[in-house]
Amino acid sequence: MDSFNPTSLDTLCAALCYAMGVDAPRQAAPANKTLTDYVDTALQGKKADRILMFNPDAIGQWIYEKYPQLLKEVNLHTELAVPFATVMPSVTPVCFGTMYTGAQPQVHGIQSYTKPVIAIDTIFDAMVRAGKKCAIVAAPAASLARIFLERDIDYIAPPSGDSVLAEATRLILEDKHDLIVVYCGNYDHSSHYNGPEDIATLGELRANSRAFDQLTYAVRTYWKQHNTLMGFAMDHGCHSCDKYGTDGTHYLGTHGEYIPEDINILHRYKIWPATE
Repeated sequence: MDSFNPTSLDTLCAALCYAMGVDAPRQAAPANKTLTDYVDTALQGKKADRILMFNPDAIGQWIYEKYPQLLKEVNLHTELAVPFATVMPSVTPVCFGTMYTGAQPQVHGIQSYTKPVIAIDTIFDAMVRAGKKCAIVAAPAASLARIFLERDIDYIAPPSGDSVLAEATRLILEDKHDLIVVYCGNYDHSSHYNGPEDIATLGELRANSRAFDQLTYAVRTYWKQHNTLMGFAMDHGCHSCDKYGTDGTHYLGTHGEYIPEDINILHRYKIWPATE
């Protein structure tokens, strides 16, 4: 992989809003046409009334394409692949800031690995204005748990990856939210300390696919009456390294550079039309 995907991640937010018939955030880039066309075709001109976004951290397109057997449930349960170029610097709060505002980092305000509350309009503000109920499920220290605070949405902050999955499943069963965003940082964490292709890290890749499988089962079982859009949507990629942090920690994986391994990501989507 030696080239960059042509479409910016900033086109996703407006497309998600389009899928639900909601006006996009005020500073969002135009909607990604591949995704909006898919929504129109899959729902025959109707709109989704549920969106579930599963956000695994740091799974680069190169990893996705090199180890498809480890993501077999994701491939089984989705049908649209959308390649994106994430934003710089390619670190978690910067990229998720763009994903859910539709704005470039210099507009949404996070331009380094910091976690301030974003002040500009976000997908969550847009959904609330339209009368939608939203939830973010992420561990308390995660970027997604912090940069979108101070909105009229539900923040579910369980302590571990397993409890994140359990809480997300609970929300699906309760069926009270129109947009649920679920964050899993396990692959990213292992990648930093063990390397992107270490056996332990690839095990976390496999775990993300199985988590998506569980959430898909819950959606197909408990949201049968809804038109649902599901996304497997990472924030950035990663690459191998061999370096020491300022505190002496030895890192074997990293990201944040303007290289295809960090910038190119491949989202997967699926519309499940209502069956009841």
